[in-house]
Amino acid sequence: MMANEALRRHRNARRWTQTQVAERVCAQVQAATGRDPELDANWVSRLERGAITWPSGDYRAALCAVFQVVSEAELGLYPKGSAVPEERPTAEAPSDDVRSLAADTELSTRLARHAAETNVNALVLEQFDADVERLARDFVSRPLTLLIPEIRMARGAVFRLLEGRQHPSQTRHLYVVAGWLSGLAAHVSLDLGDRTDAATHARTVVQCAEISEHSQLRAWARSFQSLVAYWAGDYRRAGDLAQAGHSEGRGPGTGTIKARLLSLEARARAAEGDNRSALRVLALANEARVAGGPDELPGIFSFPEAKQWAYAGTTLLAVGGAEQTRHAISASKRAVELYHTGPEDDRSPGDLQAAHLDMATAYLASGEVERAGAKLSEVFTAEGFTASITIRLRNLAALLGSEPYRGAQSAVDLRTHIYEVTVRPALASNPTEPR
Repeated sequence: MMANEALRRHRNARRWTQTQVAERVCAQVQAATGRDPELDANWVSRLERGAITWPSGDYRAALCAVFQVVSEAELGLYPKGSAVPEERPTAEAPSDDVRSLAADTELSTRLARHAAETNVNALVLEQFDADVERLARDFVSRPLTLLIPEIRMARGAVFRLLEGRQHPSQTRHLYVVAGWLSGLAAHVSLDLGDRTDAATHARTVVQCAEISEHSQLRAWARSFQSLVAYWAGDYRRAGDLAQAGHSEGRGPGTGTIKARLLSLEARARAAEGDNRSALRVLALANEARVAGGPDELPGIFSFPEAKQWAYAGTTLLAVGGAEQTRHAISASKRAVELYHTGPEDDRSPGDLQAAHLDMATAYLASGEVERAGAKLSEVFTAEGFTASITIRLRNLAALLGSEPYRGAQSAVDLRTHIYEVTVRPALASNPTEPR
């Protein structure tokens, strides 16, 4: 009985155990015949010792496939009774160094194959980019109930791909897509009044931005975290988050994101009572607007001029005083004009509602209850409100219940109407970014 050194050499070159060879042969036989053979390390050991020199045809074919050889003789397999070639003298057998080099070459081949594997291609990534752009634009004007399933489906598809393998650049691209889609999910939660879920989604956006090293996505994530803090009433944190977004060493990126972050900071500083900082940062936001270029994405991820005027109106109103209140009315009017004259698909009902509410509040501050009621009537016609618009309405109702409006019948009627419309669920028929 002569040992099968050829088979042993092929196995050692691949650094496989006898058990691993047996498992691979079983898998090949099962794939070819449908049978489930019971082979183990002992069967491979008998082959290598020469106790078996001519296994059945299915097993010989499986061994050739496993070791990727053409001839059975290369594995030292010969029919019974046939002349077995003599082994080369030991001096001519490959040295350990040669065997090691062959194994290294095989390892490089396997590494090259592994590096080439990917579950995405350029067309898949291009389609994801198109989906994100469409959803970002639709978020401004389409019903929220129609968008939620689409956002969830797209996110699920991206997450499943990320569990597989891609080239590093493709992985970074997928994380950018995942970040923007998680940003849409965050907007959904905040519009519905669930700040906890919104904050969770926002942290996912930050993580995706860090992994992909995408400055625009990172800055946008800070702007959204600032929104969550603002509507939670934590104005100091809201201002600090916005400030971090536009002052981080890596920069906020291109487009209008810096103007957005500065506008958010100004509004938060004003709500906090730091009027000097609010007016200073508001001026910087105007400068950033002039210097900013086109946005990477449209719709909910952009910061149109109309929205910046709306933010300015809210900020000036919070600063207070007769002069700033007049400026607040002018800014809010400008926002309304721009929304009415802009493209219909970019027209945000929520932004209009916010601007009208700021004007109503400003008129109240000026003692003009009737004009405030006229502006509120344009808000009351909506079928539903985002959580932030509901908060604004309730704040206005509280103002109407204070002096000097408490005893006025018109103020009582407006408070009653506000109560009636704000008891509805916070589900907007035309959801927009929380203001």
